[in-house]
Amino acid sequence: MENCCGLLTSKKEPVPLKSVEVELEVRDHVATVVSTLNYENKEDKPLEAVFVFPMPGDAAVCHFSATIGQTQIVAEVKEKQKAREEYDDALSSGQQAFLLEESDQSPDIFSLSVGSLPPGESASIRLEYVTELAVQADEGLRFVLPAVLNPRYHPQGSEGVQVTSVPASLVPYSLSFSARVSSPRPVSKVESNCPMDPLKYLNTEQSQAMVKLAAGHKFDKDVELLIYYKDAHQPTAVVEAGQTSAKPGTLMGDPVVMLSLYPEFPQAVMSSLASCGEFVFLLDRSGSMGVPLNNNEGSQTRIGSARDTLLLLLKSIPMGCYFNIYSFGSSYEHIFPKSVEYSEKTMEEALKKVEGMEDDLGGTEILEALKHIYSQACIPNQPRQLLVFTDGEVGNTKEVINLVKKNSGSHRCFSFGIGEGASSALINGLAKEGGGYAQFITGIDRMQPKVMQSLRFALQPAVVDISVKWDLPKRVSVTVLSPPITTLFQGQRSLIYAQLTGQSPKAAEGSVTVKYSLAGHPSQNKLHFSLKPAEDSGLTVHRLAARTLIRSLEMSTKAVERRFKDPWCAEMFQHSVKAKPELPRRDPLLQLVSLQRASGRWELDPAVAAALGKTSEEVENTQPSEVNKEVWATILALIWLHGFKMDAQEEWELLAMKAVSWLRAQNAPHVTQCVEAGNTLLGCKVQKDALGI
Repeated sequence: MENCCGLLTSKKEPVPLKSVEVELEVRDHVATVVSTLNYENKEDKPLEAVFVFPMPGDAAVCHFSATIGQTQIVAEVKEKQKAREEYDDALSSGQQAFLLEESDQSPDIFSLSVGSLPPGESASIRLEYVTELAVQADEGLRFVLPAVLNPRYHPQGSEGVQVTSVPASLVPYSLSFSARVSSPRPVSKVESNCPMDPLKYLNTEQSQAMVKLAAGHKFDKDVELLIYYKDAHQPTAVVEAGQTSAKPGTLMGDPVVMLSLYPEFPQAVMSSLASCGEFVFLLDRSGSMGVPLNNNEGSQTRIGSARDTLLLLLKSIPMGCYFNIYSFGSSYEHIFPKSVEYSEKTMEEALKKVEGMEDDLGGTEILEALKHIYSQACIPNQPRQLLVFTDGEVGNTKEVINLVKKNSGSHRCFSFGIGEGASSALINGLAKEGGGYAQFITGIDRMQPKVMQSLRFALQPAVVDISVKWDLPKRVSVTVLSPPITTLFQGQRSLIYAQLTGQSPKAAEGSVTVKYSLAGHPSQNKLHFSLKPAEDSGLTVHRLAARTLIRSLEMSTKAVERRFKDPWCAEMFQHSVKAKPELPRRDPLLQLVSLQRASGRWELDPAVAAALGKTSEEVENTQPSEVNKEVWATILALIWLHGFKMDAQEEWELLAMKAVSWLRAQNAPHVTQCVEAGNTLLGCKVQKDALGI
């Protein structure tokens, strides 16, 4: 398989890239990225070259320039077809010309036609874009600079831009990377998967900081930054002044406000999660899922981690729900012909099938699997929740996202990008258009906590009747630029962009109120903010607001069906027959979880005793008299979870709730005595109240 990445000639042959310099500026929740790409033509003839590079799918390109020798070219935004015609005319007349355009298949791949590059000449490309930063489960803001996107699988009969990753020894260029972070709140820490110089604070309030990539990085993997602020979940508003040269009353001439809202749902509603729903799990089984989750020695494979995650999910589904599991590659499979009711029998049958799932289905064609899922009739009074696990390497991203959008009225879609190189356009697009939530699992991340957080979101009742009300001074009017909010989850950020027109008095304030209904309970959250624009804020918020407006207009336009003539590639992965490796000893937590029954109980048998680190005799001999064996085993399991696995509580919290519900239904006697005996046996000091029984 050829390496089709970086700067390429029209024959897809690489042009040497010398260096990449990246400057990142983060202001609260948004980032400005300035990349400078330096390369040269070492051939003895002029080259027409194309540079293929990735960026976030929701980014807004705001500057592009190219310098060849003493000549500098600055890009102008033009209608796509007209720009292509002018580019062709310039080339045919022997002029230097550059053309930057977004891939039709995936919005996170841009291709740059740099045109005629003379022999021996060096060129420098400067690209600037702005993007919103995604909030992670632990409230960190995630920025990723992709090295080169991993191989994108193109369905048979399609063509498109192909980009691949390359080993470190073959990376022909170096990278320098620096980041400056500022926020109304203090910056508590910045973490990275790559060696970084120590974090340097720029003021006493610690609200401004700077960090640099350590010298010697070869850009052989994604550079990931996680930025943490104090009180990150508090709602904020950033008002940005308009461009002084632009006309008042226009988008660029007026101030723009960006609201970051974090709804807090009433505790009474949140304590009663839904006990119904149809859960459809869609698992990527393409060849790329067989690689390790990270670069650490002995790291679990992506497919192995996904299998463990499905175990936790299947144990955590409430009784009375329905479920099914699909897997896809070049083709797709499903465990049941249609979703089945969750029971001991169906759970065990599904788990046996999951244990045998490998990365053996070839390429990554997710579209047909989704079409089959959507062709199944929804089950009355069982809201459909779709959870998609993929390393995000598909070539027809826009077509997939449009299909999810078309069916958004009948389900919610939760997506998980696994491993470095997962397409942010695909993962974020699935969740955004499907009314769900997106998660990325990279570096040393464990998949399970993030997936279980999304399951909790999926169990939250859907928020309906969402409305946004603005309260502003008399002479100020508001034009909302963001599409209407259609989904809200506890603690999930929602960004709203709006244009403020008119003169506001000094020290004026405004407010915005978000009203909604949750499980029949009307609720609202209100945020007050100053209308005074922030000083020296540039135009980052304006550019993202414009991008949001353009994207919403694009999505409202009917998609044009495309037909492709020649197959770009038939199969990206070849598999040799290999002996199944010996399975490592299962994690003690997963071992105990695997023995839980669908109802939430555990049974007293040697396997459960072993998972608790005891012999059958030790467990049986300490059992209080007049106590049911299953009650005793279930209480022991709960004590063990609380006593030894509190650091992984997010992973077992839902299945423990099932166990507690089962215990309460038994109305068992001597529960206090059982807890005391269990603590003595296991060497713990867990209080009965902490167990919830």
